[in-house]
Formats: sequence, C-alpha cells, structure tokens
Amino acid sequence: MAGKIPRDFIDDLLSRTDVVDIVDSRVKLKKAGKNYQACCPFHNEKSPSFTVSQEKQFYHCFGCGAHGNAISFMMEFDRLEFVEAIEELARFHGLEVPREKGSRPAMSEEKKQQQLDDYSLMDQVARFFQQQLRQNSNSEKAINYLKQRGLSGDIVKQWEIGYAPDSWDALLNTFGKSPDKVKQLIDLKLVNQNDQGRRYDFFRDRIMFPIRDKRGRVVGFGGRVLDDGGPKYLNSPETRIFHKGSELFGFYHARQQNRQLDTVVIVEGYMDVVALSQFDINIATAALGTATTPEHIQMLVRATSHIVCCYDGDRAGREAAWRALENALPALKDGVRLSFLFLPDGEDPDTMVRQVGKEAFMTKLDSAMPLSRFFFENLLKTHNVGTPEGKRALKNAALPLIEGVLGDDQKQMLLEELAKHTGEYDRFKLQQDISKANNAGRKPGYSPNLNQVGKTRLSPLRMLIRLLLDMPSLATRCQEVQPGVFAGSQAAGMDLLLAVHQYCTQHPHATTAQLVENFRDHPHSPTIAKLLLQEHLVKDEDAERVYTDSFARLLDWHFDSRIETLISRSRVQPLSKAEKEELNLLMKERQKS
Repeated sequence: MAGKIPRDFIDDLLSRTDVVDIVDSRVKLKKAGKNYQACCPFHNEKSPSFTVSQEKQFYHCFGCGAHGNAISFMMEFDRLEFVEAIEELARFHGLEVPREKGSRPAMSEEKKQQQLDDYSLMDQVARFFQQQLRQNSNSEKAINYLKQRGLSGDIVKQWEIGYAPDSWDALLNTFGKSPDKVKQLIDLKLVNQNDQGRRYDFFRDRIMFPIRDKRGRVVGFGGRVLDDGGPKYLNSPETRIFHKGSELFGFYHARQQNRQLDTVVIVEGYMDVVALSQFDINIATAALGTATTPEHIQMLVRATSHIVCCYDGDRAGREAAWRALENALPALKDGVRLSFLFLPDGEDPDTMVRQVGKEAFMTKLDSAMPLSRFFFENLLKTHNVGTPEGKRALKNAALPLIEGVLGDDQKQMLLEELAKHTGEYDRFKLQQDISKANNAGRKPGYSPNLNQVGKTRLSPLRMLIRLLLDMPSLATRCQEVQPGVFAGSQAAGMDLLLAVHQYCTQHPHATTAQLVENFRDHPHSPTIAKLLLQEHLVKDEDAERVYTDSFARLLDWHFDSRIETLISRSRVQPLSKAEKEELNLLMKERQKS
C-alpha cells in the first residue's frame, strides 16, 4: 500500500484544475451569468438545476443536492475512489502523485509495472476464453448449455462469458511462452503446479465469467461446470490482484449501467446476476464464493441508498442473510436501507424472474422485508419474551449489535423496537422526550444549532461559517472578527466555526473547493455539506458587512449567555472571586457593544 498523499499536493492539484473543464468534458455546460449550467448528471431532470461556479471551483445541484469540487465530480461521475480520482487528475496535469514517508512505503516502479502486466494478462485470458466459446471443438456443448439456461447471444457477449477448454494445458501452451510468463500464470492462479512439478490449467471444461474490480479491470474468474462433475462453481484463488472479500461480481456492470444506482440487490450466483440483466434488471451483484463481507457492505453503502439481500428461504439462505446483517450494521449509515427478500424453496432469482417478469420481480424487491423485522424475527426464534428471563436474554443479544450501528437514526429505530419487545417502551419514550427537551436549547433563533439547517433564516453562527465557505479570504480581510474569543464555548457548531476560521486564516487564498477538500474526512464534513445547500442570499459586495455584523450578533449572544449563567449560579451559591471579576468584565463588554 502507498503512503498518504500530502495535503499540499491535493491543494496544488485543485489550484491547477478548472472544475468547469472537468465537468464540461463529461457534461455539456452552458454559460449562465457568471456561472455555468446543465441538466444534472446525477439524477433525471428536464430543466437544468446543476450549477458550476468557476469562481468558487465548486458544483451544486439544486435538484438532488449533489455538490463538491473537481475531485468529488470525478469520483461520482467516473465511479472512482478518492485516491483513484487524485491519480487520474494528476495524470491529466502530467504530475506524479507523491507519497508521505511512513510505515507504508509507496509502490515501487517495478511493482507498478508488475501490476500493469498482471491486469494485461488477465484481460488477454478473458478474451481467450471468449474465443474458445466460439471456436473450440466443445463450443457447441457450451453454447447449448447457455441456451438451455435461457441466455441470449447478446447477453453472453455483454458479460464476456467464455469457455475454458477440456484440456490440461490449453491456456498454459497459449500464454506460457517463457519461464517468466509461466511463473506469472502460476502466481495469478491460472495454472497450477503440483509437488512433482507438473503444470496444468486451473480451469478446465467450464463456462467462464470474468470478474472485474470496481475500475473495470479483470482480476479473477468464476467457472461453472457444464454437468454434475466436480464443484458447481470454481473461483480464482486469492492472488496479488484478487481478494474475494473485496470484490463483487457484477458491481462494475451495475455502476456502468446506472448513473444513479438507487438500489442494489445481492444474489448468490453469477448466473442470477446475468439472468436478471437479460430482463433489464442491471442492479444485481454477487459475492465470490464467500459470505457478504464488511468490505462488500462498505463498497455498496457508498454507491446506493437501498441494499436488498436476496437469498433462498431455506435455513442456509437465512443464515447467510444473518451473516450479511451482522457485517452490515457497523457500516449502515443513516439514509441507507437494508432489506431482505427470501425466495420460495427451489427458486432463485434466475428462475423467479423468468416466471414473473421484470415488473413483478422489481415489486418484490421494493416490498422486501425491512432490516428491523428480520433482525427481531431472527432473535425472537431463540428468545422467549414471555418471561422476564427471555426479555433480558433478548436485550443482551440485541444490544451489542445495535450499539455497533453507524447511523444514529438507524440505531434509535432499533432501540425503540427492542424496547417494545422487552416491555420498556414507555420508559424509552420518556427518556427520549427528556433528551429532546434538554437539547432544545434557549429561545428559538438564539441557539446557533447547526443540526437544523433548512430553509429558515441563517443564525449568526451559521452565517459566519457559510460566508467563510464561500469566501475564505474574509478571515484575513476582516481582522476585527476573532472567533477565538468563543474558545471553550459549548454552543453547537462553535467548534466548526473555530476550525473553519483557523483554516481560512492559514490559507487566505484558498478556494471553496480547497476548503471543502480539507474537511473531506473530518467529522464536520456532513455539516459543511448541509450548510453549502443553504442559500444565504448575500451579495458579494455586502459580504464583509454581513460577516462583521453576524460576528457582533454572535458576540452579544455569547455575552448574554455567559452573564445569564453566572447570575443564575449566584442565586444558588456565592460566586468565586474569579467568577465575580468575569461577570463584571462581561457586563462592561456588553455595555460597549
């Protein structure tokens, strides 16, 4: 693994990049005043609501809320991970991506070349299997099998399905022209070598499915038998470029076919994925001979808002679903649904979609069992809540799983359901009501709570942050605004103001794109995203005045809040000498302002 990419390099990369060029090369933009517009590439719309600001180096869709800088756009539009987007952008500018020195050294040039050679060979092997499906002496048998499974020629071609010859060394003889190539074939587990040194093809007499990673590179293969001999499916073993727990068959295809991947369905086999796509259901993916792993779930929650696990309704299918649920809970963020669809005995997605058709199958997916129902149905099979002991056992089994849930809303929903099953619902609701009351704060309009970003008027605190996001130079242009005086304040959002102001002070020439990039993986990132969706309606020429006025209003609120606290405390017990001095000083400052 490579070391971390330096922050300075990312900032420099953004400063060299014009987001308009990046977007316009993929989505045709039209000039609209000082900005550019287009129909949003991330959701269907007839009227343009997608705006790109050359000044701020930022894009924003008023329809679906998509927003970000050039890096974000490449990640979303080109389906890239963060590091991949950085590397792609660096190539665009003819730059080499540097890496910070640390415990994980950067990949050597030799290793990079080896990786490129590996991907190239895997791609050649995939084409070899496709060619064998057309030209091998056994091709008629393989083609008839695919026809019997109901696959059309177009679908076979689209999925690059091939055939591994019924020969010990067809692939070895084709690609093993040198000792180095033979070693590479063995390393990539395309060829086996036994203890006696004999070499032979790993896949023989099987229908071959190339497995592509999320960047579309062939990293492995899945082979299915044509008859009852041997294991039904045989997958490539782990190699230096293939890790089963991190890849999903069909995921690359699904992302290519759907600009907005609203739902992804996890099925059990390659043939299920391919069969569904023949019915124009291009949202299916399958694990590669393993259970659905946490890495799989992480990959999916970044790509979709609804994951449906579609398994057989038998015991094995339900056990697989439970393992998927356990792995999903720690990655399940708010806004992502996890559902479960259990098919009747003897049915799989392949046979089911052929029986009922696309519309009926999609309806089944839409009405799949919610996570909460499957979660408690499964636990209630082994815990009798008709007794106090059973309720306690259910609570002990459920709580560790629920506490691991990433999303706060998801967690609260499961806790509420647990309270219903254990007879503690009334107490749970009372605790919730008390918590809400404690978090309500002071009078409406006074509390600068950033969790209530909406269409209401921006509070002084929100306005300060919002203006800094648009114009980082305000931090140095308006010297009288010194948020450091609020250090130690417990007001919601104050820590974000201090963090943003500090960055802007240190980087007075930063763009909005660079500022947002600095907070990409920061805990404040979701709040910044919400604030960027909030229109402040402040003209550029009025920005400094509104910025200083907002600080003055926030300062008044801060003084009033602290004065109120000290006066309230003095009614209960005498103030200390330091507190009296602070109160006098605050009163004087308040009078000045």
